[in-house]
Amino acid sequence: MKPWALAFCLLAVGACAQPVALPVGPMAAGASIALSADPIPLNPDDLSLSRVGNFTYSGGLNITSKVTSQLHGLSDLRVLPSGALYAETDEGRFFSARLGLDSKGRLVGLKDGELTALIGVDGKPLPSKQESDAEGLAILENGDRLISFERHHRILLYPAQGGSPHEVPSPQANFPNNGGMEGLAANPAKGPDAYMVGGEVSGGIWNCTLSKGCETARIIRKPDDFKLVALAPLPGTRLAYLLRAWDPIRGSRISLVIATEDGGVIDQLDLQPPLTVDNFEGLAALPGKDGVVRFYLISDDNFEPSQRTLLLAFDWKPSPAGPKAAP
Repeated sequence: MKPWALAFCLLAVGACAQPVALPVGPMAAGASIALSADPIPLNPDDLSLSRVGNFTYSGGLNITSKVTSQLHGLSDLRVLPSGALYAETDEGRFFSARLGLDSKGRLVGLKDGELTALIGVDGKPLPSKQESDAEGLAILENGDRLISFERHHRILLYPAQGGSPHEVPSPQANFPNNGGMEGLAANPAKGPDAYMVGGEVSGGIWNCTLSKGCETARIIRKPDDFKLVALAPLPGTRLAYLLRAWDPIRGSRISLVIATEDGGVIDQLDLQPPLTVDNFEGLAALPGKDGVVRFYLISDDNFEPSQRTLLLAFDWKPSPAGPKAAP
């Protein structure tokens, strides 16, 4: 999705992974796919590093497949308490798998991969990049899936029982062609049909429902060079969101922000070199015991050999000192 990826490699010689050929095997819709999930450290230069502030690193994987050329461009993420993982891609695919955790709950594997084609309201596979650029994913309480698209900006609801999707309310905003509704998440605190939508460039967040549409956006505070790419509501009206920035000198920079309902920053995880980092666009949150929240981050490799599809896990426990001062 981002045409700057190869330019980055040319400008930052030595900073990119060695190019590898993309798999070219056939991929039938609905077929199971074999996965490779290789462990990766938080800091390749310091293998002992396991914490960043109040965030404990709980494992990470580099995900590939030798049987399909389509397991790329993963743009959002949802993980259920059962360990089921769901994501969608920039080229109109839906990916599912199951997490492998060790006895301490650390992320150590991924299995049972499946990759299927997303269909449109006509029941046929989405025909072009203009129609298939899926960016956000939400799963409502009844199992219905919402997927947001950019270029042709819209949100489609895929019924839990199967069948063709239909369009549902989305913000009436003038989104850029390649900068639309990157953030999408169910918002059960507001009702079973409620969801949140985040605008990538503006940082606007809209509260929406299937029945009543979308309210006026509120704007999160973010640095001008960062874009809003994912949302994850937390218990107690808190909100986690993911910000991403890139430039040819510093490469990818990621901030996972935990904020109050009125925008006050509670805590923040910043990832940049030499820490393991890539084009992270997906975020999932699973509340646990004693206030701990497990966060999963997934990266969009842009179908570029120089980038990777990474899945990282962090456990966050609030600091007794309370919220940070607002930036």
